[in-house]
Parts: sequence; structure tokens; C-alpha cells
Amino acid sequence: MFDPVQLRTFLAVAQTLSFTRAAGRLGVRQSTVSQQVRRLEAAAGRQLFVRDTHSVRLTEDGEAMLGFARTILEANERAADWFAGTRVRGRLRFGASEDFVLTRLPEVLEGFRREHPEVDLELTVDLSETLQERLAAGRLDLVLAKRHPGEPHGRLVWRDRLVWIGSERLRLDPHRPLPLVVFPPPAVTRARALEVLERSGRPWRVACTSGSLSGLVAAARAGLGVMAHTLGMIPPGLVRLPPGPALPELGGVDVVLLHGAAPGSAARGAAEALTRAVLTAGDRLQT
Repeated sequence: MFDPVQLRTFLAVAQTLSFTRAAGRLGVRQSTVSQQVRRLEAAAGRQLFVRDTHSVRLTEDGEAMLGFARTILEANERAADWFAGTRVRGRLRFGASEDFVLTRLPEVLEGFRREHPEVDLELTVDLSETLQERLAAGRLDLVLAKRHPGEPHGRLVWRDRLVWIGSERLRLDPHRPLPLVVFPPPAVTRARALEVLERSGRPWRVACTSGSLSGLVAAARAGLGVMAHTLGMIPPGLVRLPPGPALPELGGVDVVLLHGAAPGSAARGAAEALTRAVLTAGDRLQT
């Protein structure tokens, strides 16, 4: 009943909340994306998105279609692999930043290993910028990382917002430097936080530095300071802090997949299979 091409287009729009960004991810024109969504809505007999000039959001039926689309596409991929008679094999060196690993990425990796048992998957967890350096040096084949909006590299998985988070009991003094809980350089969130604070003239101080997200979360829960973090992956025990003069807006952040494996290599085939799995489950990684 539902065309897989239309379902992939729907999923791209649902994950990026933008027809323009979905078109960029799929490598087609925006008019093609709009056409595919209209055809899917006609097949379902329901409106899947509410859209205006400023925003795109899922309807209740769109939320339901999200789960169905993932299930249908995952089954379609398994069937295609089975009947093609080709087995993905070889070593795949995959890198991801810690905040993804602490969400539902392990479920995606477990499913990938179950579907592709002949792939030797090696996982590296580090800062996004460090992972990209390793990818450029040929030490990784595929990376799931954050990037600043507008940067050209990488295949967009979803777009999120950076927000300030901290303990629910934290009380900030607007007349004192803002205490920060941050990753060490060259972390994307650290760079963005310092950039917006300097631009707004808000004094700040580093209250805690850690290369581990668990360490930063522990410090923030203890009330040592505030963190810049993706809205869709706020750790338990911390809350979003409302923006204002003391906490300037941090803006958006893109989550992307970056390839390093050479075309035609065994690692490239495995990387493309994992890319499909991550793109299909992208919205689930935000919870």
C-alpha cells in the first residue's frame, strides 16, 4: 500500500522538520519532496504534517506513520539484502559521540549486528571534532557527530537545538560570571557556548571540565553550573533552563553521518548498511 520511496521521503522530513533539508539529505529537489509527501498523504487518506512558512510539525497521524514507516523500511531492507544474495562483511570502524551512545544508538547497533553478523563492528566514543579528525586521518570509516549548521560536510540525520541545561534547583546570579560545565576543546557545544556568551557580553567561568559526558552530568546535577546540550537528548536529572539575558540563545546544531571508507571497499558496503539503519532510526536516537 505504501511506496518505500515515499516513506523514506516522509521519514527525512519528519527527522529534519524541513522540506528543504530533507531534499538536501535525499539529493532531490524540494518540489520532489513535496510531491512524494502529498502522494503518501493521499495513500493514507490523512494529513501527516502541519506546515506553514515558519515551521513543519507532525500531526497525530504523522506520529503514527513514523513508527509504521520505520518498520516497513527496515523489513524492506532485510528482504532486499536476502534476495540480492549479497552478504555485507568486513571490518567497520564506527565513531559516535557519547551523548548518542547513552540514548538508543545501542539498539540500532544491536539490530545492525543481528542483520549483518559477518561485519566486525568496532565502536569509538569521543568528541565530535576528535572523531572527525580520526576520520580524516583514515582511522575511522563512519562517524555520527554534531556539526555547526551550514557546514557542507556530512549527511544530515536530524537537526536539533542547543539549549542550556542544569539542575532544577540551580539558581543563577545574573551579577556574577556564569558557571559552565563543559567538554574540553574542540567540543562543538563548548565552542558554541563560549561564542554566544562572548558575543552577548555575558561574563563566564569554567566550573567543571570533563571529557566524559557522565562526569559533566554529575557536575551539573550537583549544581556546579550549566551545560550547553542538545534539546532532544537531555540527560535524566537535568532540565532545560529558560533563555534570557543571563542565558543567551545557543541556536541549532546538525547531527550528521560522515563517510571515510573508500568507494568499493568492504568497509564502504558495511558503512552504507549502517548509514541506512541510522537514517531509518534517526528520530528514535533523540529520546
